[in-house]
Amino acid sequence: MRKFDPWPVFFRREWKRNWPFIVGFAITGTIIIVYTLSLTEEDAKKSPFVQRHKKKK
Repeated sequence: MRKFDPWPVFFRREWKRNWPFIVGFAITGTIIIVYTLSLTEEDAKKSPFVQRHKKKK
């Protein structure tokens, strides 16, 4: 006799509960990555945040 495997039941139940969080996290991450990749060196030179946190060598 085959043993019962609880993982498919667990994942189905958790997906129903957590899909809004997972989808929102993916959308937010995509927006952050697209914005970050669009920044240039010129933007970094003008940014007060970057200048404040620049590592001193």
